[in-house]
Amino acid sequence: MVFISKYLVPKGYSGITLYPFVFLKTKKMKNDTVLLNHEKIHLKQQLELLILPFYIWYVLEFVFRFIQHKNWHAAYINISFEKEAYVNERNLQYLNERRFWRFLKYL
Repeated sequence: MVFISKYLVPKGYSGITLYPFVFLKTKKMKNDTVLLNHEKIHLKQQLELLILPFYIWYVLEFVFRFIQHKNWHAAYINISFEKEAYVNERNLQYLNERRFWRFLKYL
């Protein structure tokens, strides 16, 4: 389910996925199939990790990447979940062919 909320989406980002919801910054973004596919990839990741472990892993990996890169943006884009989503966001068939726990490939 997609909602519009400029207040829930952090500054500098277009959307955020908090299972089972996708929050986008603007109504216009609801038509962005690439962005929606990116967020749907996150929904799949969250579901296969049983939701709460996903968020714990995400935060821990972000902290590790931040220590590694000493840069907020570099840490964010190097999180395995984000790498998988960014690499495959343009492939609208990706979720149909994606293997279980595929984000591990991007560690």
